[in-house]
Amino acid sequence: MNLKKLKKKVAFEVLKFIPLKEIIGIGTGSTISYFLKYLKKFKNKIKGAVSSSTKTTNILNEYGIKIFYLNNINFLPIYIDSADEINKNMEMIKGGGAALTREKIIASSAKKFICIVDETKIVNVLGKFPLPIEVIPMAYKYVTYELVKLGGIVEKRKNVLTDNNNYILDVKNLFISNPKSLEKKINNIPGVVSVGIFSKRKPDILLISKKNKIKTIFRK
Repeated sequence: MNLKKLKKKVAFEVLKFIPLKEIIGIGTGSTISYFLKYLKKFKNKIKGAVSSSTKTTNILNEYGIKIFYLNNINFLPIYIDSADEINKNMEMIKGGGAALTREKIIASSAKKFICIVDETKIVNVLGKFPLPIEVIPMAYKYVTYELVKLGGIVEKRKNVLTDNNNYILDVKNLFISNPKSLEKKINNIPGVVSVGIFSKRKPDILLISKKNKIKTIFRK
């Protein structure tokens, strides 16, 4: 089964977890794009959605799904998103779509976080995928210097401004054996808005699309 089919398969599977007549949080990325296409047919069964990015918001508007803002609601039962990498402890790298800060905020606000991935995203150790970090523009050179001291090879993502008008630094050459420690260390660098390590807010449910089945893992 090719990658596109795996993504579609898991994007369809997550529909069964959506609570009726509720507002849901939605992430960003290629797998989520397939989910949104399926959600279009399901839209009359939900109140609407909180979006993690302008890209997702535009698709929701196109599909006629009502947009809610996080500050205007009191309860978010579920957040659905994907990951660029995820390990056996459900620690993740996210931010390939440059929406990591808003994704982390919404995931942390939701009662339940469901992550949907294809099997190629499962890794033993995080770090093969370049680690995205959102930084305030005036600080990116200083942050780059600090990340190099941690052993990273840093590249500023070209022609990219986040929805928060910040830069993205992509960091290669990191063998992330302790995601929780590194997340805290990078977040403490002045100028960093958010790092794409998700170790504090892990998924409550992980759906993995494999060739012959969907594997469902519930966080203990």
